[in-house]
Parts: sequence; C-alpha cells; structure tokens
Amino acid sequence: MAANGFVLALSAGSRMKLPPTNPPILASTLTVEIAPEPYDSPDAQRLVRSLDAGLAELYVPEERFGPNLKPEQLAGGRGTFLVARECGRAIGCGALRVLDPATAEVKRMYVEPDLRGKRLGRALLDQLEIAARALGVRRLVLETGVHQTAAIALYRRAGFTPLDCWGEYTSAPTSVCFEKHLQPVPPGGRA
Repeated sequence: MAANGFVLALSAGSRMKLPPTNPPILASTLTVEIAPEPYDSPDAQRLVRSLDAGLAELYVPEERFGPNLKPEQLAGGRGTFLVARECGRAIGCGALRVLDPATAEVKRMYVEPDLRGKRLGRALLDQLEIAARALGVRRLVLETGVHQTAAIALYRRAGFTPLDCWGEYTSAPTSVCFEKHLQPVPPGGRA
C-alpha cells in the first residue's frame, strides 16, 4: 500500500490512486489494511482455499463457481483482487472482474470465520466499489448462494438488489444474483 493511499495497478506502467486508507480502516474493533495483491500470491491462495472449503460444505460442485476465476481475468486492468490484513495477517479477500465497459462482477468475497460480524466484509465491499469506479465501472453484479444468508444480508445492506441470474449461474438452483448501480463520484468528491 502506498504511504499516502490505496493504489490499484491498472496495467503495466499505469497506476491509479484511490482514496486513502491511511489511517487503516477500522472494521469494528479491528484495524485493517486493504490492498491489491496478486490473485496467485500465497496469502491470496490460502484465503481462497478456505473460502472453497467452506462452500464445499454447503454446495455440490456444480453449484460452486468461484474456482472458475483465473488470475488472467483480473490482469491488465480487467479487475483486482484485494486482501484485508490485520497486523500483517491476511484475514479476508474479495475480487472484482470487469465483464464489459460498464459492468464488473464481485467475486471471491471471504472473511475468516472468527472475524465475521466485525464489518470487515463491508469494508472489503466498499473498497471494491472504489476500485470499480476507478476502472470506469457503473454497475456491479454478483452471485452468491441461498445458504449464505449473512452474505445476502451484507449485499442488501450495501444497496444491492435482486437480479435474474445470468450465464453459468442460470443452471444452479441455489444461485442468487444481485446488482448495484454505482453513483458517479462528483468532481473532487467522494461517492
């Protein structure tokens, strides 16, 4: 993370500065830093493995779509992968994959079980929205599962509304899809 803010690498040689997260975000009683990291970094992969293990307890393989996300789908300004850290320890993550010039998909949202309920998921989601705006995205979409009631509640509180599922999600009876239209950031202001 940059000394004076959150930085999102958009493509080789191009960087876009996002609003500062210094001082770090306070998620309930946690002091958390959220920053982009390579999707294939060891900490990112540990978090993703934990996410996938939890989902495997709830859904059959045909109803789990997270493993379909690949590092190249986030590279070159097509998205980002954020990792939340407390005292240097990776404790949560979330991804943003651009689908078209106006739309990006929120993917791979995860918070370690012992840290849930401390607003860390909302802090990650807020940072993904900032990253989406920096990428020029005006609409976010996501898919989650019917058994993830806490995630559904988080998305609704954050302003997401139900959406008919699309693409690969239409075949899964346990998929629930949402969207959120992002308000443009006023010149010189914050959303």
